[in-house]
Amino acid sequence: MSFELSLLILLSVLYLILLFSVAWATERGILPRSLVRHPAIYTLSIGVYASAWAFYGTVGLAYQYGYGFLTYYLGVCGAFLLAPVLLNPILRITRTYQLSSLADLFAFRFRSTWAGTLTTLFMLLSMLPLLALQIQAVTDSVQILTLEPGQHPVAFGFCLLIVLFAILFGARHISAREKHEGLVFAIAFESVVKLVCLSAVGLYALFVVFEGPAGLELWLSHNQEALKTLHSPLQEGPWRTLLLVFFAAAIVMPHMYHMAFTENLNPRALSTASWGLPLFLLLMSLAVPPILWAGLYLNVPTNAEYFTLALGVSSGANWLTLVAFIGGISAASGLIIVVTLALSGMVLNHMVLPVYQPSADNNIYRWLLWTRRALIAAIIMASYAFYRLLGTDQHLSNLGITSFVATVQFLPGALSVLYWPQANHRGFIGGLMAGMLVWAVTLLLPLFTGIDVLHVMNVQLTFDEESWHIAAIASLATNIMVFTLVSLFTRRSPEEVSAAEACLVDNVRRPQRMELVASSPQEFAQQLAKPLGNRAAQQEVEQALRDLKLPLDERRPYALRRLRDRLEANLSGLMGPAVAQDMIETFLPFKITRGYVTEDIHFIENRLEDYHSRLTGLAAELDALRRYHRQTLQDLPMGVCSLAEDNEILMWNRALQALTGVEADGVVGSRLESLPAPWNQLLLQFVADESAHLYKQKLIIDGNTHWLSLHKAAIDEPGNARGGLVLLIEDQTETQLLEEELVHSERLASIGRLAAGVAHEIGNPITGIACLAQNLREESEQPEIHEAAEQIVDQTRRVSRIVQSLVNFAHVGSRHYSTDDEVDLKACTNEAIHLLSLSRRGPDVKYVNLCDASHRVAGDSQRLAQVMINLLGNARDASEDGDQVTIRTIQDEHQILWIVEDQGSGIDQTLKDRLFEPFFTTKAPGKGTGLGLALVYSIVEEHYGQITVDSPIDDATRRGTRFTITLPRHGVFSSGSSAPDNAD
Repeated sequence: MSFELSLLILLSVLYLILLFSVAWATERGILPRSLVRHPAIYTLSIGVYASAWAFYGTVGLAYQYGYGFLTYYLGVCGAFLLAPVLLNPILRITRTYQLSSLADLFAFRFRSTWAGTLTTLFMLLSMLPLLALQIQAVTDSVQILTLEPGQHPVAFGFCLLIVLFAILFGARHISAREKHEGLVFAIAFESVVKLVCLSAVGLYALFVVFEGPAGLELWLSHNQEALKTLHSPLQEGPWRTLLLVFFAAAIVMPHMYHMAFTENLNPRALSTASWGLPLFLLLMSLAVPPILWAGLYLNVPTNAEYFTLALGVSSGANWLTLVAFIGGISAASGLIIVVTLALSGMVLNHMVLPVYQPSADNNIYRWLLWTRRALIAAIIMASYAFYRLLGTDQHLSNLGITSFVATVQFLPGALSVLYWPQANHRGFIGGLMAGMLVWAVTLLLPLFTGIDVLHVMNVQLTFDEESWHIAAIASLATNIMVFTLVSLFTRRSPEEVSAAEACLVDNVRRPQRMELVASSPQEFAQQLAKPLGNRAAQQEVEQALRDLKLPLDERRPYALRRLRDRLEANLSGLMGPAVAQDMIETFLPFKITRGYVTEDIHFIENRLEDYHSRLTGLAAELDALRRYHRQTLQDLPMGVCSLAEDNEILMWNRALQALTGVEADGVVGSRLESLPAPWNQLLLQFVADESAHLYKQKLIIDGNTHWLSLHKAAIDEPGNARGGLVLLIEDQTETQLLEEELVHSERLASIGRLAAGVAHEIGNPITGIACLAQNLREESEQPEIHEAAEQIVDQTRRVSRIVQSLVNFAHVGSRHYSTDDEVDLKACTNEAIHLLSLSRRGPDVKYVNLCDASHRVAGDSQRLAQVMINLLGNARDASEDGDQVTIRTIQDEHQILWIVEDQGSGIDQTLKDRLFEPFFTTKAPGKGTGLGLALVYSIVEEHYGQITVDSPIDDATRRGTRFTITLPRHGVFSSGSSAPDNAD
């Protein structure tokens, strides 16, 4: 039975179109985003590991190595089961520094262009046998189904088709920032197709060929050699080497690195893949033994590697044959597409760009895109040439093992990235070249020449299909030995030391804190325009700012260092770490400094916060202690600011945020001089001052006066003569106001004592003058003398009233009334209005008495009338002709509010606090003594009341004043009870 070639070509094209349609629908958002980003899709996409060798060749492995074929699955499963200590750290590094391939990882870690270039070259050489395996698997499949030998045109056509779809799948975007969701979903779909097809063949073998498990058991009981064939190679064969080889493949093979790390959409999905991928591979492996036994049972005439395909042919099941063919096409095409995408990026970044970079006048994005497309085509055509050069008589297992043994040479370097910081680029390059040399001589050359005998020091060494594991161990041992010895006996560069610290699993350190030459994102763009062009440079800087959520006008040194690191990471994803590092160091250099440079404390703090949940043991206890001390500083009710030697702000606690109104997020990492006024000038002067303390500095903040005390202390780091400063800023405004109030109270007391003395000294002379004037008035009959005597008496009365006011002020707290005395506030108000109406001085105002006659208080009616006279007199003096002064009362259960409102000019806000001071007046000289409101305050206080002032009361005109006197109602203090102490 044979199939038409046209049918097989049509099926292949239709399948690839279906695969592309799935990717296209994903990219266009037709499929639900929750499905596309589901961890199961990511897990299935890593199933690209199961290539045509897994679909066809594992049956051959089972035939050759028995149950040792399981190592193909168990090796990669072991790597994913160790994801927390092996894969997660690599994923973290890859995402942080935008490393899109293993060559990027090595170039970044060893800070060597040669490390990336040699990795790319040797990886390309290593993958050619695996790519040729896929092409041969497809060609052999067509040959088996058509029964026509010499299918080289089919192989060439298949390669052209894959070139087209590889470009469509993954070469539409050039930057590693852009994840190819369509590619991920399509490869996941391809994994499902492989699993379904292989499972269908396995189930057919079990339930149709053997008619169920019982039939299989019966056949095995009569064919014990079939079981022995599976067991004996496992006991004697190189299964341990197979396990190691396939373990390494999960980490270092380009298609695995690309799908597991570069195309990872969600870091948490790797945790699901750590058990999901082993489950997927277990399901695939279950079909292998039934297919092998069914092939032996039916005496399938093909090689055991193609039992999966030939089973349907031998049993006459055309549908099963086509299902197996589709599964093989799926496995081969998926691997070739992903491998060439990964290799094209490696070749572009590490072989093309280090030699030739486009000029800034060109569109660098377009140039990179088309160069990568050309590389995809070149790599696939090179695989075809390799396939033709080898011939068609190679076993799939030979090609697969040759490729996998080559890639295991990268395992020491990958492990050293995470766990051996002493490794250097010389050791890595030396070990890699030595291991690859042994591999090329022992495994690669025999593929071409057929020579498997070498003479080394007259000793004959044979490397054939049965002893390949010796070559594998020899090459890996040589690699490790050279890598270790060279690294131990050569020094690392400072760049390597920094990169090694960045790659360590428990890394929380940060390179030294240095100042950049460029001082703004605009200067970054100007400098990068030289190699990238204006458009690309501006686009990259804006993208980095968006990634970090920084403003376009950012100037903080710490933020600019972060921006530089982000730009290097983004350019690394675009052009590779070697080119990106060289470009950043050339065009965005640090300032050359000869002084001491500290580490970036703020960055370390952020990293420790990220690692908080991962720390255990002593590290966790030390972190808890750090967090406790930091929280203490943050919650300290005193401003704390920590400065580096160059005045970069390293800490800005909450109290300082509240005092200055400047948020920590906006100031940490900036220079002290960049603070807003007046803080920059104050702190800069204090830092420059030799004194360690500065007390009660007056500062105007938002129109309010503050008094601050500043303290500073030097932070001398161990082993360094210089360090930073810590500043303490203490807000003593309340203390200063309290002191001023105490001084004011003492001054009032002094004035009271002075007033008492003055009243005593003046009282007697005034009394004598009044008596003499009265006698003169009574004894003289001359009108002139009589009038003069009358004026003298009036003036002595005025002086007496002033003296009495001084006496009253000096005796604040004395009571001149009984709590049983009842005062009618409306009558008091009428009396005050009547007395004021006798004087025609001042503006003509209208007094409106709205007081309730039923509102009574306990007190001295004469003294309360004096209060109203003073308030109404002041209201008249502040008013204009025609204005109205309103007096009213409001009563509640315990007190009465006596309110005076005018429409006058109001009171200046700066004078309110001094209104009730003795001798304070805003009137012209001779117009007032400044004792009126002081007397009002004293009388109100005597009556256990309070007085408040509001001005202005009309926000629109900014005019008017309201005095509110609060007095106890009559009857609140009964005759049998004592009045409360003085309100003071």
